[in-house]
Amino acid sequence: MKAEVNGEANFNEESLGRFLTARLGADCGTYQLSRISGGQSNPTYFLNWGEHHLVLRKQPNGPILKGAHAVDREYRVLEALHPTSVPVPDPVLYCAEPELLGTPFYLMQRVEGRVFTETSLVELPAEERTPIWMAVAKTLASLHSIRPEEVGLADYGKPGNYFERQISRWGRQYQNSPSRPIQPIEDLYDWLLENLPADDGAVSICHGDFRLGNLLFHPTEAKVSAILDWELSTLGHPLADLGFCCMPWHTSPDEYGGLLGFDLNELALPTEDKFVGRYMAFLNQVSTLQPFHKAFALYRFAVIFVGIADRAREGNAADPRAKTLGPLAERFAVRGMEISKGIPHAL
Repeated sequence: MKAEVNGEANFNEESLGRFLTARLGADCGTYQLSRISGGQSNPTYFLNWGEHHLVLRKQPNGPILKGAHAVDREYRVLEALHPTSVPVPDPVLYCAEPELLGTPFYLMQRVEGRVFTETSLVELPAEERTPIWMAVAKTLASLHSIRPEEVGLADYGKPGNYFERQISRWGRQYQNSPSRPIQPIEDLYDWLLENLPADDGAVSICHGDFRLGNLLFHPTEAKVSAILDWELSTLGHPLADLGFCCMPWHTSPDEYGGLLGFDLNELALPTEDKFVGRYMAFLNQVSTLQPFHKAFALYRFAVIFVGIADRAREGNAADPRAKTLGPLAERFAVRGMEISKGIPHAL
C-alpha cells in the first residue's frame, strides 16, 4: 500500500493503508493524504481512499496536557449530533489505539464548502456579508437548542457552576505553563472571580471554539454546512459560546483577525448587537449577554495562546504560524480588562 503525501504526515502511511484496507474495503493501490494548513491543535489531513473522501484528525505527537487534544470527545459529539439538524460532518470511525499512527485518531466524511478566515468577509460582495454572520448566529442557536440528554450526551460534562469551574480549569492550565507570568492574564483572572454571575441553571452543548474560521459554508448560499473542530466541546453555559463568538467586535485585525477599528456600516457588516439579537431570536430563553461573558472568552483564549506558544517552543504546534501567536496571550487579556473597565469597543 502506497500513499501520495502532500505535506508532512509524521506517521507511517503504509500502516494507515493496511488499516484502511481492513476497515473500508479492498486495497485501492495508492491513496492520497494531504496535511491541511491552519489550526492550532489536532493535526488534520484530507484523505482520499478510492471513492471515500475523508478527513483524518489525530492528536499531536509528543507530550500533551492531560485532557487536551481529546479526539475521542470530538468523535463522540459528531456521532451524537449528526442525526440532528445541527450541521456536522458524518463520523466514519474512531481508533483509540496509539500504536498505528502514534496517537488516537478518527475519520469523518469530508464536507465541501467555503471557509472564511477574515471576519471582515472582504472577499465577498458587500450584500453577502451580513447574511453570513446571521447564519453563524442561527447555527449557534441551533446547537444550543439541542438537549444533551436527548442525544446521549447527558454525561458529556458536569452541569452547573460552569463559569466557576472553567475559570478554575483555565487558571490551572495557565499556572502549569512554563511560560513567564503575564500580569494582564492574572489581573483578568482576579476580575472574573470577583464578578462571577450567579448560576442560572442554563446547560447546553457548548462547542468551546465557535468562530467563523471553524465553520464550513454552503458553496453558494449563506448557510453553514458543517461545524468543525470540536476539541473543546463540553456541557456548559450557552453564553460562553456566544461571548466567544463576539470576540471579533472586541479585537483588532492584527489580533487574530478581529473587526475592531473597521467601519462596520461601510463594510456592510453587522454590529455586535445585531449579531446577538439574531441569536436571541432563535433562542430567546437564554439570559442577557453580559461583559463578564465576553471578558471570560478573552481570558480563555489568552490562556489558549499561552499553550500554543508552549507547543511552538517544543516543536509540537500544528500550525506553522504558532510562533507568532504567543504575544496575543497578553493582548487578549488586555482586551478583556478593557471590557471589565467599561472601555467601549465596536458594537
